[in-house]
Amino acid sequence: MTEPGTTPTAAVLDDLRDEGDVLDRLVAGLAPHRWSAPTPAPGWTIAHQIAHLAWTDEQAVLSATDPDAFVTRTRDAFTASAGFVDEAARAGAAEPPGELLARWRSGRARLLGVLRAQQPGVRLPWFGPPMGVASMATGRLMETWAHGQDVADALGVHRIPTERLRHVARIGVRARDYAFAAHQLTPPDEEFRVELTSPGGGSWTFGPPDAVQRVTGPALDFCLLVTRRRHPDDLAVRAQGPDARRWLTVAQAFAGPPGAGRAPRREERR
Repeated sequence: MTEPGTTPTAAVLDDLRDEGDVLDRLVAGLAPHRWSAPTPAPGWTIAHQIAHLAWTDEQAVLSATDPDAFVTRTRDAFTASAGFVDEAARAGAAEPPGELLARWRSGRARLLGVLRAQQPGVRLPWFGPPMGVASMATGRLMETWAHGQDVADALGVHRIPTERLRHVARIGVRARDYAFAAHQLTPPDEEFRVELTSPGGGSWTFGPPDAVQRVTGPALDFCLLVTRRRHPDDLAVRAQGPDARRWLTVAQAFAGPPGAGRAPRREERR
């Protein structure tokens, strides 16, 4: 619960910490051989998922502590290989599980510290446009939750959804035009109305209430949709209007290539 007087940035940093702790509890007690269990992401094991989060947190720390070095490193990495993110995950997954877990924990703690120390109004370079501290923390929370879903699926664990999903939903809504562009589609001119039922039974709304094109459903399902962790056919998210219906097929809350997405689960069971 947010303490009285807590700033919005401090609150999202607290949520980022809590989301990391949830995933930590999933992997902390795993036997070493369980780290090689496959996740729904093709070719990625549990170790790959944690390695990716560890590496990305380290990049965020570099962005906050040495922006010039981050820009140079990112430019050099893109020049050397278009698949440098996957290469970093493979390298991290090769580490002994205990060392990888310690590295991820250390990076998470350092990231929270350096973000809390940033001055108001600072803009941090990233793989896309520069962003403020709250946006950086929200993005890290979204990734932690999404990759945590892959880990939970690999372990057959059901995670209890929390109000922290509002951060993920908000990114998904704001990334609408990016998602269309990532699929070589022209973004719609008009705004959409998005109405979601929160895990606590409340209502989260985005966009003008009189919008013709609308998306409705449970917040959890919407977040699974925009992180591309479930196929639209497996979710209770509904759209009204042709562009809104198209959005359900291309939505993504993260930067970079959309990937193939998930197959419908009924196809997986055949």
